[in-house]
Amino acid sequence: MAEESNPNGEPRTLAPLGRRAARVTANRSVGAYRLIEALDLGGPIDPRPGQFYMLATAAGWGAGEDERPYLPRAFSFARVRAESGRPELGFLVEAIGPGTARLAALEVGEDLLLTGPLGVGFSAPAGGGALLVGGGIGVAPILAWHDALGDAAPVLLGFRSSPHAGAAALFAGAPLVATDDGSTGRRALVTELLRERLDDSRPGALPIVYACGPPPMLEAVRAICSERDVRAELALEAGMACGYGACFGCVVPTRAGYLRLCVDGPVLDAAALETAVAPGAGH
Repeated sequence: MAEESNPNGEPRTLAPLGRRAARVTANRSVGAYRLIEALDLGGPIDPRPGQFYMLATAAGWGAGEDERPYLPRAFSFARVRAESGRPELGFLVEAIGPGTARLAALEVGEDLLLTGPLGVGFSAPAGGGALLVGGGIGVAPILAWHDALGDAAPVLLGFRSSPHAGAAALFAGAPLVATDDGSTGRRALVTELLRERLDDSRPGALPIVYACGPPPMLEAVRAICSERDVRAELALEAGMACGYGACFGCVVPTRAGYLRLCVDGPVLDAAALETAVAPGAGH
């Protein structure tokens, strides 16, 4: 079993060594996504929201003529329940390729192979409030963080269309929702909701912003917060082959040099970035 926290106070829970099997307990439709839940008996009960796991399946992975999918896929966890010390993880999946299609097709009773939790998660707000912003599949770590912080943290969500906006139903309370086509909530970008919310905040009461979503959205969040001198933490996406820093496939530039998102992120302080749209970030 891993240590419960990092001795240096970083917002990370250390992963047990090696890959392990987690038994799938549910796989249900959430609009355009699938919510896959698995009992991770060999894992820690306290992964930090924003951390991620490398996922594969016990069957149908690396099979077939082209052996796709081959490498595991990196996913931030969307939810964790740890009743009686038995952690059950939830992952939000959209079938867009051979790997995600195999994950989305998992059946109850099958084994989900995972390594994690990996990387650095969100840090706790130090005084003041928190404002959570999620876009598309990037709502997953925002959901986990909202579960941890409670309903007092307002949530702004952006989606392409109504089927994708079905993921908003996973959030307690009443998140504000925007869609590209206006089919659910307001027809707008979620960053428009963010700009309005910050501009309506009382001077000296601006919250820290936590965000995850596609790179253009995160760049807009970074710019909006920078203009208003608001601290923000961004959970960046990147294609990862290993998840623990060996392959350097997820390197992104920062003001202090290059960082590997899998060990130095995926959550980074927005002020550390010149831009959130960079080689290695997103896909």
